[in-house]
Amino acid sequence: MLSRPKPGESEVDLLRFQSQFLAAGAAPAVQLVKKGSRSGGDANLDRPPLQDHRDVVMLDNLPDLPPALVPAPPKRARPSPGHPLPEHENPEERLNRHDKHITAVLTKIIERDTSSVAVNLPVPCGVAFPPVFHRSQGRQGKPATSGKRSIFAQEIAARRASEAKVAPVGEVASTLHPPEGAATCEALTPREQGSQLPWNSYSFQGPHLVTGKGLKSQEAEQEAQTIHEENVARLQAMAPEEILQEQQRLLAQLDPSLVAFLRSHSRTCEQAEEKATGEQRPGGRSAEVTGEEPIMPTSASEPRQEDKLEPGAPALALPVTPQKEWLHMDTVELEKLHWTRDLPPLRRQQTQERMQARFSLQGELLAPSVDLPTHLGLHHHGEEAERAGYSLQELFHLTRSQVSQQRALALHVLAQVIARELLDSTFSWYHGALVFPLMPSQEDKEDEDEDEEPPAEKAKRKSPEEGNRPPSDLARHDVIKGLLATNLLPRLRYLLEVTCPGPSAVLDILAVLIRLARHSLESATRVLECPRLIETVIREFLPTSWSPMGVRPTLSLHRVPCASAMKLLRVLASAGRNIAARLLSGFDLRSRLCRFIAEAPQDLALPPEEAETLSTEAFRLWAVAASYGQGGDLYRELYPVLIRALQAVPKELSSPSPQPLALQRAASLLTVLTQLTLAAGSTTPEPRSDSAEASVSSTPSSITWTQVSGLQPLVEPCLRQTLKLLPTPETWSALGPVPTACLLFLDAYYQAWSQQPGLCPGDWLQDTERLSEELLLPLLSQPALGRLWDSLGCCSPLCNPQSCAPAPEALPSLVSLGCAGGHPPLSLAGSASPFPFLTALLSLFNTLGWIHKGLCGQLAAVLAAPGLQNYFLQCVAPVAAPHLTPFSAWALRHEYHLQHLALTLAQRAATLQPVSATSAALYHGMALALLSRLLPGSEHLAHELLLSCVFRLEFLPERASGGPEAADFSDRLSLGSGGDLGCGRGTLLAQACQDLPSIRSCYLTHCSLARASLLASQALHRGELQRVPALLLPVAKEPLLPTDWPFLPLIQLYHRASDSPSGLPPADTVGTAMRALQWVLVLESWRPQALRAVPPAARLARLMCVFLVDSELFRETPIQRLVAALVARLCQPEVLPNLNLDCPLPGLTSFPDLYANFLEHFEAVSFGDHLFGALVLLPLQRRFSVTLRLALFGEHVGALRALGLPLTQLPVSLESYTAPPEDNLALLQLYFRALVTGVLQSHWCPVLYAVAVAHVNSFIFCQDPKSLDEVKAARRSMLQKTWLLADEGLRQHLLHYKLPNSALPEGFELYPQLPPLRQQYLQKLISGVLQNGVSET
Repeated sequence: MLSRPKPGESEVDLLRFQSQFLAAGAAPAVQLVKKGSRSGGDANLDRPPLQDHRDVVMLDNLPDLPPALVPAPPKRARPSPGHPLPEHENPEERLNRHDKHITAVLTKIIERDTSSVAVNLPVPCGVAFPPVFHRSQGRQGKPATSGKRSIFAQEIAARRASEAKVAPVGEVASTLHPPEGAATCEALTPREQGSQLPWNSYSFQGPHLVTGKGLKSQEAEQEAQTIHEENVARLQAMAPEEILQEQQRLLAQLDPSLVAFLRSHSRTCEQAEEKATGEQRPGGRSAEVTGEEPIMPTSASEPRQEDKLEPGAPALALPVTPQKEWLHMDTVELEKLHWTRDLPPLRRQQTQERMQARFSLQGELLAPSVDLPTHLGLHHHGEEAERAGYSLQELFHLTRSQVSQQRALALHVLAQVIARELLDSTFSWYHGALVFPLMPSQEDKEDEDEDEEPPAEKAKRKSPEEGNRPPSDLARHDVIKGLLATNLLPRLRYLLEVTCPGPSAVLDILAVLIRLARHSLESATRVLECPRLIETVIREFLPTSWSPMGVRPTLSLHRVPCASAMKLLRVLASAGRNIAARLLSGFDLRSRLCRFIAEAPQDLALPPEEAETLSTEAFRLWAVAASYGQGGDLYRELYPVLIRALQAVPKELSSPSPQPLALQRAASLLTVLTQLTLAAGSTTPEPRSDSAEASVSSTPSSITWTQVSGLQPLVEPCLRQTLKLLPTPETWSALGPVPTACLLFLDAYYQAWSQQPGLCPGDWLQDTERLSEELLLPLLSQPALGRLWDSLGCCSPLCNPQSCAPAPEALPSLVSLGCAGGHPPLSLAGSASPFPFLTALLSLFNTLGWIHKGLCGQLAAVLAAPGLQNYFLQCVAPVAAPHLTPFSAWALRHEYHLQHLALTLAQRAATLQPVSATSAALYHGMALALLSRLLPGSEHLAHELLLSCVFRLEFLPERASGGPEAADFSDRLSLGSGGDLGCGRGTLLAQACQDLPSIRSCYLTHCSLARASLLASQALHRGELQRVPALLLPVAKEPLLPTDWPFLPLIQLYHRASDSPSGLPPADTVGTAMRALQWVLVLESWRPQALRAVPPAARLARLMCVFLVDSELFRETPIQRLVAALVARLCQPEVLPNLNLDCPLPGLTSFPDLYANFLEHFEAVSFGDHLFGALVLLPLQRRFSVTLRLALFGEHVGALRALGLPLTQLPVSLESYTAPPEDNLALLQLYFRALVTGVLQSHWCPVLYAVAVAHVNSFIFCQDPKSLDEVKAARRSMLQKTWLLADEGLRQHLLHYKLPNSALPEGFELYPQLPPLRQQYLQKLISGVLQNGVSET
């Protein structure tokens, strides 16, 4: 293989390589192929290959002497085979003839003739070296020149000026007096275009730019004149528009520098001409062509400020006067010297609105009217230069400076401003960061590292929600996401790891990290995965060994245990079971937990409060890990410590003044034991293949029942000790969460005990009886417990929304669990709240009632407490839905949990013993209200309510107390004695009660919740620790089920029918629709408060969906009866006024669109069905929108033939259609046309016939003088046509209509004869018509 040429090889070597390559006969790496012509592609097929005609250079044939430098013969272009050139035509001339570009003229080069140019020899001098030129010598006696010119350029200019003085007179005259109009022939600025037209009015005497200089003397003048004459002839032959067009085209094609040169040359010539003309003819008129402003170069088209100043104008007052001898001050730019002037006077404003707050360098707020000296450094060249101080935007801008001192100064001032609490509650860090970001965003960091990271990986790291939004936009939506987008976590890690700030800064950083980790699983994951962040926190603030600390404040928290660091790990572990497992396995948290739990707080060599808090947080972190079924191996190691700490709890409770921190630690200990007991009692679930955590869930628990079975005798004394303090409210509130933790432990203990397969059931049954007799039943008789039930209403977020009102400083984009004024004592999270204890008590009662059915009735006596009954009545009463904030959603979940536990206990008791009708109705109403209020995260509670309480027959006492019969009697009273009830509502209600199991299965199918959320909620509420994915609650934006959930099966049927053109299976459709209508009828009849949140118009729209499902469903007899009963309920006098079709309806974009589809479906498949027609007529009442009536009489007038509903079956009164009179002219004309053309007749559509006659009669006899001329003309025309009608019956109805009366066959009464006023008005109109007719004839 031949090698490539290398550096240093000569041409001989290259020729040798070529010879070797040709001798070897190898194929070349590049093959030259010449494409054939397009017209004759096959003409060169017989040509031999190109490689046979190589151009080989041979040294032997080269001459010894170089060739003579003689002009070579002109080359001729080789013609294409398909297009031969004529023999007499030169290709070069042909190209020049067709080339019209400007370069065809400017690229022709003619050598300059220098034969007549004078050569100036250097002037001899008598010294060895020429004299040195000094700047001071050149400045004396010379005028100042504009621009920056070197000494050499100045000398050359002086020499040319001296040569111009001795030039011939004729040459000077030709230079100073160019022909008029020459400048306009060459190049013009757009400014001169308007003044230079028309072109033919100028006399072109000679060339201006083209002078022939450089040509031979005998040819220069002649060539210049020839060019000038060609230009003049061409310009005179062109129109002004063509000249302007060509001018623009030339300017676009030429180089901008060339255009600037031509314009500057023209300007110089014009100035010289004006000067010469002024000297020869003083006071004479200047040349016409130079009447406009001088043409400036493109770069100098905008005049400068100093050029505009006249010599006599007063100069700007500057502190110093620039001297011309100063360096670079030969040209004074005054706008750049404005900063040296004095400050403008301070403006006094009447109001301080829209004024920026300004701060001193010490963070002090400066008054707008303060006048400070400039030496303080508070004045700058920004906005409002007269005011001292820096605004927040300017400080944010200064933090991005490249000078570290400026950044430090800006951050120091901002820190002082924040420390002085000068920012109001509406300020947020992103207000300034919107334009002046404080820290580089994540995108800036990515741009710096784009060479190190592929773009695909960079795109993967961005969440779809964030996209390309800047941090300021993210912060307006969510402050936490905006902070995370600013690369905050590595910066915080740098502060903790490298700078080692003071204790307050460390605590603030840890608080920020806790707030970030609590936001979501994504935020917690980012905190966990930040490089070296968690390692730094554990190494520096959770060491296993440290120097003893005293009571005095420490100067540094590094290498000292900190409770906030333990709290951060607990919050991270709460975000998910995988994060908890990574913390336990990857960061050696087991040794830290053992270190801070095994030793008593007083032995930790820390301040007492910090030691108690650290031990409490360690217990809480272990409890979080144990709630996932993790950390069970620590129980065996720390068992003696736990037993010793548990035995010390009664002693702490019996002390006169228990320490709050010690009580918090005892409650955390009981929480850990509760989770460990649940872990010991839970069975290993079967791994699910569709679960991402199947391997984790299938891990068996490391704790057995025998290891925790001995804890109950130690916890029960603690509960007894706390219950003794219940009668004293002050002492009871000081106990904190200890009583609640004891009850929850006993609940978990008995639940786990009952699930052990190898134990005797009699043991736990006897133990539950003992606990009930000794402890629980005596508790129910205590008046102190009644006081707790009585305080439920005032502490309830549902009944008292002010108890969980958001704090004034809370931002909508910053998730906060704070409320106004902190946590008041009488609030759900307050110290005097009864919710924690009562919730734990009801949970224990439910567990005991589930284990021992005989105790259920005794324990259910707690439900008869008057305080609980009053609380239920307040919750069932119509109250406005509380506004969902982060804190209110958290509080409402706890309240809904208590309500669910109470209803579950009532349902268990109802299956064993009868419940009073009042209590049963109250429980059922409470269950319905709770179901519509449950929030995301409570899917298990909603599922349990649908399974038990909502469709519980025992909670419908009306079925056995004459409810169906009362419904029939009520309908008979409302319809009158002549009403036809058919299959009464009572029969339908009785049948619905019998079909209640089928109704429940229907709603369980159509109200199904998300399976993943349901399983997670079930695992959390049932204590199935191996299936708990996380302890974070989902964001609550709306309830789980919509407010119209009873209509949900009907809505889903409608959507399924719309999506499937082939239709639905008849059995499935009829069964689903019937069950849903039965349940809606039960609620309408016996639980109307459950549908109070659904407007009557929305209920009507849901019923209309039944008819839109298909063409056969509404014909089924059960469906007909149920819909008729529901329509009758909507038309009740107390409900009908609330029927408003003009307001927005939930779940419906537009009711007119739905009604148009309803009319189309009615016209297609109704076949005169009376129930279908009743629903069509119901929205046509006069008080509703005219759009609905126009849709029927304008677009679907054919449906009138099928609207045969008799007047006696109309569900509402006829007066609701006829009053007040119609005022829409278009609809009145449609009424009249339908009557006249016979489309609307009384035997086809009696209801609308009576309505149309009533409105047309009212319109034609209306004599309102305020009517428009158009309305008056239409009224006269309609009355004339009515008088001339051939149909005597219709004419009689329209003229003699009196009042609506549904008892008559026509639907209205008639006048025997017209009233006098109407008769006079009609006679006047008729006489006018007759006169017009006679005159026309």
